[in-house]
Amino acid sequence: MAKIAVDVVLSPSDTMTDIVIEANRKLLQKVGGKIALNKENCLPHISLAMGALKKADVPVVSEILGKIAQQFSIMTLHATRVSCGTTPAGKKVSGLEIENTKDLQLLHETIMRGFAPYITYDASPEMIHGYPDVDEESLHWINNYQEKASYKNFSPHITLGFGEVEATKLPIRFTASQLVICHLGNYCTCRKILALANLEP
Repeated sequence: MAKIAVDVVLSPSDTMTDIVIEANRKLLQKVGGKIALNKENCLPHISLAMGALKKADVPVVSEILGKIAQQFSIMTLHATRVSCGTTPAGKKVSGLEIENTKDLQLLHETIMRGFAPYITYDASPEMIHGYPDVDEESLHWINNYQEKASYKNFSPHITLGFGEVEATKLPIRFTASQLVICHLGNYCTCRKILALANLEP
């Protein structure tokens, strides 16, 4: 059965999205890289669950997503600091760390449990949007998500891109109101929307 690599994400508000895209643009001018964020096919996002999914299961998980969205209200979140980590290949990558609220943690865990019967951690290059342009690091993040980035290891953030970000005025308060299932591209970018659902007002 054909599978695709997916990310279930929380989308930041338009204002926050603009801030993130501008920070990414500055990074691209400095260091380049394969993460060029935009509002069409490389969406800024907060990852909540990641893995491989059968294409045939997209309709059923889309329905699950809608039911989960009805259990949560629009969230007010805070970007608290800029972090800079190193990928397995030694590249520096920057992100905005998001304060992990009780509701955000609960949303993450609810999605992990709801999608558990359908998500696997055996992604291969051909499951990535944009194949064959796939770096091994992308598969590392996807296939290790459950073990290294979920539940007690959940660390909400918005990836800004490769390189180190210059000083940013923080904290930034923003809202997030939409859950999205995305087809993952290289470096776990959100390339194609498969389903979306709005949190309750």
